[in-house]
Amino acid sequence: MKVTHTLKPIYDKDSKILILGSIPSVKSREIGFYYGHPKNRFWSTLEKVFEEEITSTIEDKKEFLKRHHIALYDVIKECEISSSSDSSIKNAIPNDITPILKKAKIKFIFTTGTKAHQLYQKYLYQETKIEDIPLPSTSPANCKKGIEKILIEKYRQIKEKLEEKDNTN
Repeated sequence: MKVTHTLKPIYDKDSKILILGSIPSVKSREIGFYYGHPKNRFWSTLEKVFEEEITSTIEDKKEFLKRHHIALYDVIKECEISSSSDSSIKNAIPNDITPILKKAKIKFIFTTGTKAHQLYQKYLYQETKIEDIPLPSTSPANCKKGIEKILIEKYRQIKEKLEEKDNTN
């Protein structure tokens, strides 16, 4: 099935970290916001990393991102995909992230999941010249044993990079 990305990027002039997924899942497209599947652990992982509760409202999530200088978007603008399976992505067309990079103060780019990392390297790295920091997928499809602990450990890098930049400004 051909899918076109319909969600707007979340960022402002103070964003320092850009987190890129591959393309919104079926559920995310339904609700109109990122990481919308109830079993996706993206938001709960960030809650643990930042030791802060995030309610389920889209506005609260946007405020959380803004408060922590995090921008959020996806690598892919359009592709063929079966349901929400990243492994089935074909004929990908990348999003243009230059408006984010021009307006915001992005210093670090994180990619969520192997496919987002691969697609970033293939389509966007040559433009940005910013090495991405790959993170494990928070998708319900990623159900490895001990993944909760691994997610928190790996996603803690986001907070560490933010603190690193705060100490050098």
